[in-house]
Amino acid sequence: MKVCGVELKGNEAIICLVNKSDGMIDLPDCRVAKFDITEPSKTESIRDFQFKFKKLMQDYQIETVVIKERLMKGKFAGGAVGFKLEAAIQLIDDIEVEVLTAADQKASLKRAPEMVRVKEIGLKGYQQEAYEAAYAFLNL
Repeated sequence: MKVCGVELKGNEAIICLVNKSDGMIDLPDCRVAKFDITEPSKTESIRDFQFKFKKLMQDYQIETVVIKERLMKGKFAGGAVGFKLEAAIQLIDDIEVEVLTAADQKASLKRAPEMVRVKEIGLKGYQQEAYEAAYAFLNL
């Protein structure tokens, strides 16, 4: 199963592709590690983001997109732009999108702890949260 883990942070969507086949985890090479949106108040910017994201998912034949849940209110709440990006991803046709709660992620990682850190497997440090979301979802 190929999934794309997504962490929404500020005005960017950080992604990590993860494949699980026969119990083995594989990280396919990906031409993009994150998507930025420069003008989130403009409809054309949101549509452009959505088009690029959908195209990447189609090109890599991703079955499910897993978004790390963010709080809606409180000290650690996600920003408005992040929720716009989340909605743009969720509204893409032909792509299944799951929002992984912090509790589900924590429980999954406790049952199947990661054996390596992202820097050891060739990912950028900022992709850690996206990788963990995808990894946790694959081990639910």
